This record gives sequence, C-alpha cells and structure tokens, in this order.
Amino acid sequence: MKIRSWMGGIAVVALCTAGSAFAAIDAADVGNRLDFNPDQTKVGLDVRLGVGGLTGDLGARTAPGPLLGITAGAQPWRLIGLEAGVEGQRLPIDDARVGDNQALYRYNLGVLAKAGPLVMQDKLRPYVGAGIGVSYLNVTDDAEALYQNDILAEVPLAAGVDYRFTDNIFAGARASYRILAGDEFADAANVTLNPGEDNADGNLLNFALTVGGRF
Repeated sequence: MKIRSWMGGIAVVALCTAGSAFAAIDAADVGNRLDFNPDQTKVGLDVRLGVGGLTGDLGARTAPGPLLGITAGAQPWRLIGLEAGVEGQRLPIDDARVGDNQALYRYNLGVLAKAGPLVMQDKLRPYVGAGIGVSYLNVTDDAEALYQNDILAEVPLAAGVDYRFTDNIFAGARASYRILAGDEFADAANVTLNPGEDNADGNLLNFALTVGGRF
C-alpha cells in the first residue's frame, strides 16, 4: 500500500474519532468552560495572496506558482479561531515533454482551526493551526498525455501571525504545509522517467500575506 494512503487513512480515522468525542460532550458545558458568547463572536472575511509549490517528486515536475484565497473566519474564544475558505493556485509544469506554458490549476475548499494568544497590548496574534481540505487539480490540455486531472485530500498545517490595526482590521502572514493524499496526477509522467516507480509523491508548501476584517 502506498505511504500516502496510510497517511490519509490515519488522518481520516483521527478526525472521525475526534469528532465522535466532541459530539459526546455537552455543547453548553463546553461553551461555559471556554467563555463562549455567541453575541460577542466576531466574524468576517479576509483575502490571501501568496506563492508556493509542491515538494518531492511532484516538485521535480512542477514549479512554484501564485495563489489567491478568500476565507470566512470567526473567533469564538479568545485563544481559538475557526475559518473556512476557498483557494486557487496555478502551478506551472516544468517538463520539456509537454512544451511551454502548461500548468496545473488547483481549486481548494478547506477548514482550519487555529490557536494562539494576543500579545503586545492585544495587537499581535501568533498562531498555529490544523485542518482538512480537498483540492481539484485541472491540467491544461496540452499536458494531458502525461498528466491528469485529480482530486486530492489535504491535511493543512499552518503557522502565522496577525496584527490588528484596529478592533476590526488586521493583516498577517502565514506559512502552510499541506499533506496530500491520493495524488496520482503525475504518475504517468514519473513512470516514463523512472521505470518501476509509478507513483510520484510530494506535499504542498505555501506562503501568503493576508488582509481582512472582523465585524
């Protein structure tokens, strides 16, 4: 069995187990313990611009490319935030066999939980986060002989910092490392160069700047 299949299975089992455990806890009790007040929970939107690329064998077949994301977020508790968003990214294919200007277009949906304190008079928030997502990869037409459209499961791990200019407006920077499962889009390209090694493995590393508001 491929290593990435084990990783994907472990991630799914962990998430399902955690979900069952949380479902067994009384929601009102959790809210009271964490001082959750729905009337004071700020929600909002932010825009993310950045760049990133694939690692490992997949990185050898592609080049870094730009990304754009839009995220809806909320801060239910002082130390814990939640977000859900969409992200698009263009990853150029670096393979002379398919010619120039060929690329993979990545369209992602994901959710993330992040935790971190407010410091520097409640202006700065460093944080770490983890979540789950899914991406659809669309290959440009002239590369379809060696590359294929694909659907990937992702486990994003993030670290970043946000700075609050006012109570509602913030900007920040983030690095995210996404563990990929089910990545088969470059297998045909890989086997022609490395006979006997049909699977091309790798993950995704992105860096981004954000600006947004909470209301």
